[in-house]
Amino acid sequence: MSSMTEDLKKVATGTRSIVQARSISKVFRRDSFEVTALDKVNLDIAEGEFLALMGPSGSGKTSLLNMIAAIDQPTSGELLVLGENVFRFGDKEIARWRNEHIGYVFQTFNLIPVLTAFENVELPLLLTRLTRSERRDHVMTALKLVGLEDRVDHLPKQLSGGQEQRVAIARAIATDPTIILADEPTGDLDSHSATEVLEILKRLNHDHHKTIVMVTHDPHAAAYAHSTRDLEKGMLLPV
Repeated sequence: MSSMTEDLKKVATGTRSIVQARSISKVFRRDSFEVTALDKVNLDIAEGEFLALMGPSGSGKTSLLNMIAAIDQPTSGELLVLGENVFRFGDKEIARWRNEHIGYVFQTFNLIPVLTAFENVELPLLLTRLTRSERRDHVMTALKLVGLEDRVDHLPKQLSGGQEQRVAIARAIATDPTIILADEPTGDLDSHSATEVLEILKRLNHDHHKTIVMVTHDPHAAAYAHSTRDLEKGMLLPV
């Protein structure tokens, strides 16, 4: 393990930061072309923080989110999440770690069309050792938190866009993750539905102490966060 990783672990222990990035870069290569999605990004996210990442399309916001979720890994630099350099794990270990600690909310909901709201929320729980009864308790608790306990048997096509996103949030929190990552969670919603979703995220942060990192281009959405950081051309701008 590198000395930089050791230093980051000490920082995590001392300040309760649960995400520490040091000189993170991500370069995508296609044939002879290179695109730098992230350029030497340094970032600390404290436990219990609600952080909004803002910036134009192509600024690297989603790339950074995907690295925190261990969906993608940096080309260079050091990244610790919950004190772990998860990229040292094998694929199965990463999948298990992600399912336990990360809840991911997508802009396009990513619900399975042929599954009910209950079944969509239950999906990540099928990878755990919970009994069928315990899974049901988790699902119903999550759906109640987003105000959809009366929609358990509805298919996605029977729900409004706002309700679909609330099901997606319920799926993200069903495993009781440590960190919730939300990628443009209100991007496809009308203003009323967007406000409902943002209020849910705010409540999850305030009442349930979830650390939330939200990618958004909307200043109204960013106002719900404790703090905002801006990315431009892969670089994190000074505060």
